[in-house]
Amino acid sequence: MHIKDTLPELYKIRRPLKVEDVRKRLAEKQGKEYWRSLEELAASDEFEELLHREFPRQAGEWDDPVGRRKFLKVMGASLALAGLSACVYQPPETIVPYVRQPEEEVPGKPLFFATAMPHAKGATGLLVRSNEGRPTHVEGNEMHPGNLGATDIFSIASILTLYDPDRSQTIQNRGDTRPYTAFLADVRTALDTLKTKQGAGLRFLTETVTSPSVAALLNQILKALPQARWHNFEPVGDGAAMAGARLAFGQAVNTIYRFDRADRVLALDSDFLAATPGNLRYARDFIEKRRVLAGKAEMNRLYAVETTPTNTGAKADHRFAVKPSELETFARALAPMLNVKGITAPSGSVPHADKLQAIAKDLQSARGKSIVIPGDYAPPVIHALAHAMNDALGNVGQTVVYTDPIAFGPNDQLTDQIEDLRALVNDIDAGQVEMLIIVGGNPVYNAPADFQFRERLKKLNEQKKLTAHLGLHFDETSEWCLWHVPEAHFLEAWGDARAYDGTVSIMQPLIAPLYRGRSALEFLTAFTDTPEKSGYDLLRDYWRTQPQMSGDFEHTWRRAVHDGIIAGTAAKEKTVALNTNWASQPAAASAQTTGGGQFEIVFRPDPSIYDGRHANNGWLQELPKPLTKLCWDNAALVSPTTARQLFNLGSEEATATYKGIEYMAPVIKLSFRNQTINAPVFIMAGQPDGVVTLHLGYGRTRVGRVGAGTTQQPVGFNAYALRFADAPWYAAGADVKTTGDTYQLVGTQLHFNMEGRDIVISKTLDEYLHHPNEKPEIVREGASTQPEEGTTRPLGEGIGTEKHEEPGPNDTLYTGFSYNGYKWGMVIDTTACVGCNSCIIACQSENNIPVVGKEQVARRREMHWLRVDAYFKGLAENPDGVYFMPVPCMHCENAPCEPVCPVNATVHDAEGTNNMVYNRCVGTRYCSNNCPYKVRRFNFLLFQDWTTPSLKLMRNPEVSVRSRGVMEKCTYCIQRIQNAKIDSERENGRQVRDGEIVTACQSSCPTNAIIFGNLNDQASGVSKWQREPRNYSLLAELNTRPRTTYLSALRNPNPEIQGT
Repeated sequence: MHIKDTLPELYKIRRPLKVEDVRKRLAEKQGKEYWRSLEELAASDEFEELLHREFPRQAGEWDDPVGRRKFLKVMGASLALAGLSACVYQPPETIVPYVRQPEEEVPGKPLFFATAMPHAKGATGLLVRSNEGRPTHVEGNEMHPGNLGATDIFSIASILTLYDPDRSQTIQNRGDTRPYTAFLADVRTALDTLKTKQGAGLRFLTETVTSPSVAALLNQILKALPQARWHNFEPVGDGAAMAGARLAFGQAVNTIYRFDRADRVLALDSDFLAATPGNLRYARDFIEKRRVLAGKAEMNRLYAVETTPTNTGAKADHRFAVKPSELETFARALAPMLNVKGITAPSGSVPHADKLQAIAKDLQSARGKSIVIPGDYAPPVIHALAHAMNDALGNVGQTVVYTDPIAFGPNDQLTDQIEDLRALVNDIDAGQVEMLIIVGGNPVYNAPADFQFRERLKKLNEQKKLTAHLGLHFDETSEWCLWHVPEAHFLEAWGDARAYDGTVSIMQPLIAPLYRGRSALEFLTAFTDTPEKSGYDLLRDYWRTQPQMSGDFEHTWRRAVHDGIIAGTAAKEKTVALNTNWASQPAAASAQTTGGGQFEIVFRPDPSIYDGRHANNGWLQELPKPLTKLCWDNAALVSPTTARQLFNLGSEEATATYKGIEYMAPVIKLSFRNQTINAPVFIMAGQPDGVVTLHLGYGRTRVGRVGAGTTQQPVGFNAYALRFADAPWYAAGADVKTTGDTYQLVGTQLHFNMEGRDIVISKTLDEYLHHPNEKPEIVREGASTQPEEGTTRPLGEGIGTEKHEEPGPNDTLYTGFSYNGYKWGMVIDTTACVGCNSCIIACQSENNIPVVGKEQVARRREMHWLRVDAYFKGLAENPDGVYFMPVPCMHCENAPCEPVCPVNATVHDAEGTNNMVYNRCVGTRYCSNNCPYKVRRFNFLLFQDWTTPSLKLMRNPEVSVRSRGVMEKCTYCIQRIQNAKIDSERENGRQVRDGEIVTACQSSCPTNAIIFGNLNDQASGVSKWQREPRNYSLLAELNTRPRTTYLSALRNPNPEIQGT
């Protein structure tokens, strides 16, 4: 039986949306100005019926089609049942009390340790909370210049990966468990033979190395064995950026952007707010230049030229959609207008040619205060053009600086990673490889399809060569290696790593390796004369010789470990000379080798699971992607027009088969050269026609039971199968055909709707400066007339037949409550929110929120206490803008949820927070039904994993773990409030200081879009934000008096550019 046949009538495919209906409503301004899906944009009768059914018929009686056994597997880190952690031998342990308890060890009081999460694009400085020796939550290190206390989703979710019971737990040899001594003996025997040939035949394959100590150890091995070789390969690397720098300067350089100095920014297919080295710092600096508060009237301006809609494009004041093949033409046409020497405007058609003069004029008006930033995955010539434009605009040394690359290579020389891997493949074919050591990574899964790396490993195995793989999981590469060694998680090992600006962080372990894993530093000692040396000693021995640790080494070392950074290690700025020898090349220089089809393919790392390394992390799998809100899958993103063409539909027929809760997506077959994959279609607003975007990282087969799925229900499709070495990011000439099949995609875009009400409020900067206290025009459904010319509208009044005014302080029948002590509140700045989703994951980690699985998400049963809604404005083909709105519990003073609860399980406290008493809750769900904001979550099933031992270590002991039949919601991190109050009471009963309480969502936010504090303190940040003219309450006309309010979104469009 097909999956759609098992769903209630509510979810059967409805009649298609009509493009004419959509355009007519927009033309008449009768539809919604802001919309979250194409059906909402068309406002069909069927869609309206769906929205008014918060609890679909018989929703509580739906059976679980996969059975409770499989469902239990989804609940925790990796769908693992209890007992797997016991497969490792545990030595006898004796519980004894402290004779002299360490001063810092106070039962119930957590400790915090500085460390860093390594990444190919630069490490993230972290501060990790430890409860009685168990790391339980990750936050940013405020002392680290790379992120200034912010965190991303990958850093926060690393806690779940640490405790993942599907992690590799034993050393294996052809599937048999062996001790480390056996592996070491095998390596030493083979190494003794290779030493007679100076290491000829020994090959190391690593990911991008940003660890100084690991690079030094590898180069030490190469010095002892000069014929050995070290290869680098990273599936999502910076090869294009380095190649572009070589084109422009004749050498590889690292480019750092100073967004805190930039008034005008042009992004050339760059998602610098979410997917660029240094994105956390860039987002902070960019938004600070964009933040308009009392006394500040200036705002930067962003132009985004891109293919696939991104977080950066969503925040742009002007976004221009182009095909990958058109990007270089656009850049070459703009460059002469900026006085770039040696470049002539291309002949023929130029996309958005009518906007170029205005863009160039605006950039030139901000000489030395502008940035042209190319995307990491843009072709090298785009990077070279961006360097040339920045040079012409006088930005070099001001907003753009250059340093040496942060990554390391053999003998301190960077290599082209794809060509480096090609050289290894060729050497395997030539029989020149005797021993292959793969340190991290998963090349069998993510190497270019034309390299057929699995076949190369099989060939080495057939020739009885020694192959070994160090990895967190027994994955696709481990399966084809002779030896597999478990890798230690970065929270289990000593190490070091460089950030995007070169700053080095010391990584310290917060817990002993759960499965006796070894760090890369310790693993590589097997090829030295000290194979048993500890990572701690190796790290100290390396840094003892470095100039940054000169003087009193012990003092400097302890300071570096404590602070999380080594002072003086940031990369030094360097001067480079621009050459334009490449400038005369035709615009076809960036075109990729093509196939025989008519479509262009764009490959991008997935916003949630990146390149696939996080595929077994349930938090990230269930995290809605910023713009599509899909989870548990990837899809082929196409434009509405392309979708109609693919399925032979007329202009009056369907733009999408989006159905509100499920998306029964049609499946297409994509072919490029000799490779073919099937993928479900998702219609993406703002996508250029004729372009298909594929996200990498899915379709895993060996990773764990979260990420691999089953044959009947895989977790996504493998886009790497279409990725070739000469076309890693853009592929022209792909062929697309329909298959007639459908596939269920699930997303949260239309879950928990607040339909029919004014949600998003936005203005242009000019409108705000001239009328700061007036609400901008809001088009309400049913409005048939425009306001009269020249009239103004008081704050809160909507368009149409009803006014939309916020009730006054005395508009209530109830006696008001006087909050004499603390009065907690929150303000969210929608101008600052970039939709990164860090707040969602931080809340999940802090508050023990479970994973529910794809089937339950399809039924609107996801448990996130916080959601980030994305609202589009304008036409689906080219939206005028996208607005992100985080929606937690509002903690209403007149909370509609409270009076309807029959057992008083949801109550108001004396400080204004709306609290849940879990033990009282009997699961009537009356509160959820009565909540206009739809922020309450109900445990329909036992979503928590109570049995897997490792997951018990992960949970925050200060937050209750909820069970089946209990309602839950945002608590304003009440445990943090109480801890701060206890600390203040111990200090002579002082008041809690402003900024002393930082909620989990607030602490993770890279742009400081969330502020929390005491509203009774008129000097507090939250009080100041609430006094801003832009402050408004969500659904204020309901008189719920929410404690969480919003600052309306501001844009700064160029008045010379219309219609974008």
